[in-house]
Amino acid sequence: MDPPASHEPVLRQAVVELLCVKGQKILLDCTVGLGGHAEALLGVADADARLIGIDVDESNLRISKRTLERFSPRVRLFRANFTEIPAVLAQADAPSADVLLADLGFASSQMDDPARGLSFSADGPLDMRLDTRSERTAADLVNTLGEKELADLIYANGEERYSRRIARAIVTARKAGRIERTGELARVVSGAYPAPARRSRRGVHPATRTFQALRIAVNDELGSLDRLLSLLPDVLTPGGRAGIISFHSLEDRRVKQAFAAWAAGGQATILTRKPVTATDEEMQRNPRSRSAKLRVIERTT
Repeated sequence: MDPPASHEPVLRQAVVELLCVKGQKILLDCTVGLGGHAEALLGVADADARLIGIDVDESNLRISKRTLERFSPRVRLFRANFTEIPAVLAQADAPSADVLLADLGFASSQMDDPARGLSFSADGPLDMRLDTRSERTAADLVNTLGEKELADLIYANGEERYSRRIARAIVTARKAGRIERTGELARVVSGAYPAPARRSRRGVHPATRTFQALRIAVNDELGSLDRLLSLLPDVLTPGGRAGIISFHSLEDRRVKQAFAAWAAGGQATILTRKPVTATDEEMQRNPRSRSAKLRVIERTT
C-alpha cells in the first residue's frame, strides 16, 4: 500500500517566488516525488500552463497522481530518469521547458519504509534502489566489491574519513556470510568507528555517511545530476528558469560549478548569488529542510 501524501516539499515558497513568472506554459518537475512542488507551481501558474512530471519511483508517481488530480487535464506524468528528459518532452509535445525543477532529496515515505533499505532506523533488506527496474542493490556492492574499491566508494560518495577502517570491517564480516540487512551493516560500520569518534558524533549515527555513499552509488545519483546539468541549455526555453535543490556538498558543488560555467559563457544569469536555505520556522516545522539548498539560473539566450 502506498503511503499517504503528507509530504511537505522543502523551500516551497522560495521555489514559487524564484521560478514562476507570468507567461510560462511548460513546467517540468524532474523529481515530481509526491507532487508537493508541482502542486505549488501549478497553483500560481497561468491557467493554461501544463506540468510534466517525471520520477523513477513508481510509488511516487501513484501518489503524485492523486496529489495533482484537480489539475489532471494539465498534467502528464512519466516514469523516467534525467537522461530521458528530451524524449519525455517530445512525447509530451513540448519543445522545451519554461520552468525546470529538480529536488534531489527523498520523501519521508521512501526513507521510512524499511523495505526500501534506505535507512538504518528500522531493519530491512539492504536494497536502496529508487528504480526497482535496476538490478544492482546495495547488498551487491557490499558483498562483491574489493576492500579498496569499497573504501574508495565510501570516501568519495560519503566523505567518510574512516572509510578504510569501515571497508576492512565489512570485508571481514562478510566472510561469515553475506550482509543482507540494513541493521547488520549499521552494526558493522558502527563497530569499525574508533570509540572517541563514536562519542563525538552528537547524535549522528556512525553509519550515516556509509549509507549515503552506497545509496548514491546504487542509484548513480551524481552521474544522473551531471547529465541533468549538461542537458539544461538544450531543454530550457530562452527566458526559462531552472532550480535545483541539493542536500549535501557533493551535489551542491556540482550545481554551483555548472551554473557558473553556463553563466560565464554569457548564455545564462544566476538568480541566487548564494543558495537559498530554509528559515528557522521551516526547519522547526520540517527538519529535513535543514540541509536543503536551492540554486536558480535563468537562460538568457
